[in-house]
Amino acid sequence: MTRTLSIGFSAFAGDRLLATGPLAEVAIAVKMASGGAIAAPILIFDDRTGRAIDLDLRGSHREIVARLPQPPLESAVETAPRGRGRPKLGVVSREVTLLPRHWDWLNARPGGASVALRKLVEEARRVHADADRIRAARDAAYHFMSAMAGDRPHFEEAARALFAGDEARFAALIADWPGDIRAHLLRLTSAITLQRQPVDPAASSR
Repeated sequence: MTRTLSIGFSAFAGDRLLATGPLAEVAIAVKMASGGAIAAPILIFDDRTGRAIDLDLRGSHREIVARLPQPPLESAVETAPRGRGRPKLGVVSREVTLLPRHWDWLNARPGGASVALRKLVEEARRVHADADRIRAARDAAYHFMSAMAGDRPHFEEAARALFAGDEARFAALIADWPGDIRAHLLRLTSAITLQRQPVDPAASSR
């Protein structure tokens, strides 16, 4: 059973959580804090990936918000039925290299190779959706803890517990870390039910 983490962003001033929420709100909070007495470096994290991001915070609040990257939108082509012929919107053309027998099989499918490939990808996404969410949440937690707690006691052991799916040991190992860092890690990992499937942490950083 998985739980979905709300998509958002979080800003930390040193070890302290400064703001969390939609990117525009976090960006404005960081802009206001950076002009004050906060001396600690401020990092903004994408909660979906756990990675720090850079923003241009020059100018007025309106100018800052106008420059923010926009989230990708799902094309109506992917969700709505369409008529015959090539889709007019939302299609990206890229090279796909397959063996001749693969092309023969795809071209024999109703609608041809492109339609068959799209159906195969959508089916794979559906089948592996839970596993993909678990992996994404686990990787986000690892990236965040690497940036914010890489020099903390028990970091290596905590990383191993995270990737081994040992939820109780993970929580125990980070218990003495700064409260906001610990709370954010637990929030990131609450999106998953940690599973006992060992994974090499180094693979996530590549």
